[in-house]
Amino acid sequence: MKHVNPLLDLSGLPRFEEIEAHHVEPALDEVLATNREQISALESHAGSADWTSFARPLEDLDERLQRVWSPVSHLNAVVDSDALRRAYEACLAKVSAYETELGQNQALFKGFQHLHETGEGVGPARRRVISNALRDFRLSGVALDESSRARFAALAEELALLENRFEQNVLDATDGWHLDVVDESNLAGVPTSVREMAAATAREAGQRGWRFTLKAPSYVPFMKFAKSRSLRERMYHAYVTRASEMGPSEGRWDNSEVMVNILTLRRQMASLLGYDNFAEYAMETRMATSVAEVDEFLSDLVRRARGHAEDELQALVVFARETDDVCDLQAWDHAFYAERLREVHFAFSQETLRPYFPLPRVLNGLFEVVHRLFSIRVEPVALPQLWHESVTFYDVVDATGARRGSFYLDLFARANKRGGAWMADAIDRRRLPDGGVQTPVAFLVCNFTPPVDGQPTLLTHEEVLTLFHEFGHGLHHLLTRVDEPAVAGINGVPWDAVELPSQFLENWCWQREALDLIAAHHESGDPLPGDLFKRLSAARCFQSARAMLRQLEFSIFDLRLHSRFDPDGEETIQQVLDDVRASLSVAESPPYNRFQHAFSHIFAGGYAAGYYSYLWAEVLSADAFGAFEESGIFDSATGQAFLNEVLEKGGVESPLDLFTAFRGRAPGIDALLHQSGLA
Repeated sequence: MKHVNPLLDLSGLPRFEEIEAHHVEPALDEVLATNREQISALESHAGSADWTSFARPLEDLDERLQRVWSPVSHLNAVVDSDALRRAYEACLAKVSAYETELGQNQALFKGFQHLHETGEGVGPARRRVISNALRDFRLSGVALDESSRARFAALAEELALLENRFEQNVLDATDGWHLDVVDESNLAGVPTSVREMAAATAREAGQRGWRFTLKAPSYVPFMKFAKSRSLRERMYHAYVTRASEMGPSEGRWDNSEVMVNILTLRRQMASLLGYDNFAEYAMETRMATSVAEVDEFLSDLVRRARGHAEDELQALVVFARETDDVCDLQAWDHAFYAERLREVHFAFSQETLRPYFPLPRVLNGLFEVVHRLFSIRVEPVALPQLWHESVTFYDVVDATGARRGSFYLDLFARANKRGGAWMADAIDRRRLPDGGVQTPVAFLVCNFTPPVDGQPTLLTHEEVLTLFHEFGHGLHHLLTRVDEPAVAGINGVPWDAVELPSQFLENWCWQREALDLIAAHHESGDPLPGDLFKRLSAARCFQSARAMLRQLEFSIFDLRLHSRFDPDGEETIQQVLDDVRASLSVAESPPYNRFQHAFSHIFAGGYAAGYYSYLWAEVLSADAFGAFEESGIFDSATGQAFLNEVLEKGGVESPLDLFTAFRGRAPGIDALLHQSGLA
């Protein structure tokens, strides 16, 4: 019996335990070849196209490619290896070329024009699919002359490879450095849980003592709690010089040229289509209507936040001087003294909270929160096909007993896994030919501390927020009622609105009634004490203006790079960042800081000219939560309204229309200002 490539088996979930690097390229080649043959057949009657004979077959082709490529992309992010990396990179150019080829296909473009003109888009979902398709054809260069189309395609292919190279450099630079400590006296202040993880990491490497890495579960608490100022400086220096010409790696994984080339290619692509810059090009698919509108939005927040941030920094400076006689507060001191100041003002730290957030309790609490809000249940499912032993799988079931979707949960940091947290779609919802519905599947990924020596993972409150955030993205993908994949779930949602459900769900992590479901001491089972909850609530806005200013710095830097910066000019990327910092930052960064070299969101992660989305969507999420503050945080009618008007609608309607339908009015900024302590 002939062995079937596991990537080509689309009968169910991906066969992860059977997928190997050598399967990738043959599977992709077969799919692309078959798709091209079928597209050629569709071209011949595109001028008389109807939905059934034209749009639906194209959807089938998109589905087949997505089902093959999605698990490959996912594995590349979570279990990177040399062989898989080579296979992924070999195929990335092929996928990019195919997608651009599809976007520039004039026959297919005419087919969608015909659908538009004849009114074949019956219903709002199909009408949106058609209008988005026509827009995307234009943005792919379908109207360009032949030589310009070829140039655009070449630029897109090169860009895809460079963005991947950027991300791989960040991963390699993060994995390529560590701090080994053999003298326990150097670990003063470092929490026991963090020490245990560092000891386990050292043992795995065959080393004595403790090993700290640049991955978040190790780096973040070290910077917050380690009393050794010199070691904090070493960690900070290694972290902020990742993937740069500076620091301990000395240019080994340097993204300097990669960044310039990425910006050059984006600018050239936008120029070919008649745009002055890439940011203008990106705004075509956003909720915001112009670069000027975003610029004004960000400038307004700077005006509101900067004075408060200056006060917050001054409080930190005074505290460090009075506490430890530190008269030259440096970047590697900020997290440490902020945590100490929090302890003084509010008598707790993130470590104080950690015993009350054992991961199993948090997960069960999260599932109960969404059950009360949206009448859904999350049920574990045993699966034989997983990419790592720590991964779990769940079904999402509604009140009728119907399965609405499923998700993989990969929560722990490890070597060869990309840092950060994200949701990605594995399978989209769609109507099947037999009338049934293909339910969606999501990947939910975080980087928490793995269990050590049989002890449960204990989360910080910040990590609880991260988990809720990503689950909000997951619900957006899984709970859709839209049957057209191109606008189902998060598909077709403007990028600056896609963070609404994720940031919205974070709000429950601050509510007493919800925390009673989420938090319980891992040993005693006792709930979060009332006085500790009061202190947590009081500290919600602690140093919040500085945190907002940091997000504004990233957002403005991103927008300027993609709207004003000329890669061929004399100004450097570093100078752009320095100018932004000079105009709004309240604390100086060391001259060696190369934050931008690891800024994957904008150079590799889809947020180019779009990092402002986090703040933009936060306005929506804070205002949306206001409805629950008015009616009760578990009010079923309000939860049902949010489900119906936002989560289920996908990308069929504009985010503004969806928000207005839910809230009864347009969004306002007041709720965000109140939440952030700026009002």
